[in-house]
Amino acid sequence: MRPFHWESNHGNFGDDLNLWLWDFLLPGLRDRHDDILLVGVGTVLNSTLLPKNILKLVIGSGYGYGTVPPIADRSEWDIHAVRGPMTAAKLGLDPKLGIVDPAVMVTDMPEFQNLPKKNKAIFIPHWESAIGGIWDSVCKTVGLTYVDPCGEAKSVIRKIAQSELVVAESMHAAILADAFRVPWIAVSTSGNINSFKWNDWAASVGASYKPHQVPVSTRAEAIFKGERFWGINYENRSHPVTNTFETRYAPDGTVLTAGWKPLDFSIKNVAKQVLAVPSILALWQASKAEPSLSPDGRVNECKERFAEMLEGVRRQYF
Repeated sequence: MRPFHWESNHGNFGDDLNLWLWDFLLPGLRDRHDDILLVGVGTVLNSTLLPKNILKLVIGSGYGYGTVPPIADRSEWDIHAVRGPMTAAKLGLDPKLGIVDPAVMVTDMPEFQNLPKKNKAIFIPHWESAIGGIWDSVCKTVGLTYVDPCGEAKSVIRKIAQSELVVAESMHAAILADAFRVPWIAVSTSGNINSFKWNDWAASVGASYKPHQVPVSTRAEAIFKGERFWGINYENRSHPVTNTFETRYAPDGTVLTAGWKPLDFSIKNVAKQVLAVPSILALWQASKAEPSLSPDGRVNECKERFAEMLEGVRRQYF
């Protein structure tokens, strides 16, 4: 049995959890049932993404893109849990199957327990924002520690666990922050952010998704996302973007002091900082908002239900 892994060309720590989480939750999994695909963490339940003519064992995945897959064929689908009640409703499943995103089970891994706090507040954007934006530079200006969602998954998770506050555009940043009981603040820089999947997870743990709007930080980011930047609408994405996203647009050494004086005086870097001022102000304001956290005990209840479901999987397949 092999876990399905949606792989971004740039990396995305939320999807990359599948590379090792299931070896912890279901040890020995890879040595059994080569003809079965385990579908775990990710918004991957649609009609086109998953392969056909193979049994798909679904353990916690979510719907959110494309059309709902036809799941009536039991030779193709064995669904034990989905991410939340909204996915369960979309697929016509028993609401009890909408348990929680499997990523919450990371907190049971010994390597992520009892970690010391090192960061006061961090910002983790969506992977699309990380590719085209200058959020590392924006974060230096507003006093946040920037964490790249395209980085190695375990490293990103440790930084979440070791923080006192997580400002999250990445859904899995909020999911893991909540599971580690770290207060989080949701932000959004784009209409491309999928509110369905956020609300699906939030409903499973009794939280609310009310993102603070933050403008994109660069023209390149606007082109990539089809957003507006300084009054210009890039929705048609007709502008050439060849090689635009191979770099992160992070000006080396560019730091703004509290007095807004750039330490890097290159014209290009100063111009980017000036154009990013709306993003800087909005992210700073968002970071001062009242943070969210699901009710005490709710995540543990979900984890207990998920663990019970895993026992059923073991009985059936091991």
